[in-house]
Amino acid sequence: MRTKTFFIALILSISLILPYMVIANTDDDTASINKLDEISDEALQMVKLHRYDEAQRILNYFSNQFVVATGGNQILTSDELRAVTASHNEAVQAAASINMNHEDRLQSFTKFRLVMDTVSTSNQPLWAEMKNPIMSVLGEVKGAAEMGDIDAFHQNFNSFLALYDIIYPSIKLDIDSERIQQLDTRIKYVDQYRTQVLEDEEDSMQELETLAADMEEIFEEITEDEADPSLWWVIISTGSIIILTLSYVGWRKYKGGKKKENNPES
Repeated sequence: MRTKTFFIALILSISLILPYMVIANTDDDTASINKLDEISDEALQMVKLHRYDEAQRILNYFSNQFVVATGGNQILTSDELRAVTASHNEAVQAAASINMNHEDRLQSFTKFRLVMDTVSTSNQPLWAEMKNPIMSVLGEVKGAAEMGDIDAFHQNFNSFLALYDIIYPSIKLDIDSERIQQLDTRIKYVDQYRTQVLEDEEDSMQELETLAADMEEIFEEITEDEADPSLWWVIISTGSIIILTLSYVGWRKYKGGKKKENNPES
């Protein structure tokens, strides 16, 4: 009788304690992810200041903390783990590179920063705040196509591609994979057949309108919730980086392509 009473009491005790243990573990996981998110932001701030060696040291610190946070705990999904690993590796290469320019370093570190924010936040992610610059540059693409301005079309579409590349790892975590594949197909079509898009005004405008509509829907889907007010300073900072470097990066890539066309033997 005493043994039976003991086991009943033990089961009741476990049933009462277990929920608190689960909550405690969840809180610990959240705190770990938030800490990693903060570290990624510190690395980005160092790159903004051209302090690449310091950014590299912070990335190494991130790696150590990441191992501690994830060792034995499955706090990330497989997709999140791949996105964090890939964007972190890209940032490491950018920090260590001797020849990479400042704008490309910023692009890599911003990509990493946005991925970590996407993983850590349940509210509106930072990448969604890039709606205005992305939709604005798409408007410039359509305007250039309507005017038949070849140089402006290439410049602005390259700028769009640069922006899309920065948010791409993050949107893959938040948006249905089928929709992302459809969007990728449309973007690749316009990119691959730029000349035909410019020559066929009616079809090109329809294609560009559909692309803009698809991008708009993705942003609307993810921006239903209000952004966390504590993140606005990060949003403004990240957005400023993109806006300031966008035109230069896009134009530089376009001019590089034109040089290769003019000098096919080089």
